[in-house]
Amino acid sequence: MRIDPFEKFAMIVGGILLGAFILAIAYANFVWGVKVPTCEVVTRPFSKGAFIETAPKTYEVQVVARMWYFDMGTGKNEITIPAGSKVTFFVTSGDVVHGIKIPEKNINIMAIPGVVGRVQTTFERPGEYLMVCHEYCGIGHQGMYAKINVIQ
Repeated sequence: MRIDPFEKFAMIVGGILLGAFILAIAYANFVWGVKVPTCEVVTRPFSKGAFIETAPKTYEVQVVARMWYFDMGTGKNEITIPAGSKVTFFVTSGDVVHGIKIPEKNINIMAIPGVVGRVQTTFERPGEYLMVCHEYCGIGHQGMYAKINVIQ
């Protein structure tokens, strides 16, 4: 059986690239502390947002993305936390696929109906952090945002 040299070349290059990607993810995880967003398989999807302080300066925010706002359980599109707070976001959608991005924190996670995504970060510096929808979700998409106010 003869193997085409171009096919062999393509398989070798593909294997090298796959290995390089896996090493890059492992390096980013262990050296830089970058965590890959994950789906929570043990958390049931929820239908209402919630803002919960689990310990001093430690919060859980259950975010339900809906056309065209983020329900975070505060009655408005913002939360206020002290600087140095560790926040775990649990994200789901109540209607269509949305994307949640917090540009200043390099957070980017999808909000999918029936699935709960999880991402965690620490807000060290005081300021206003925007949470925006980056996945086109309909005609009111451009106004879909929330604020995270970090105070001293």
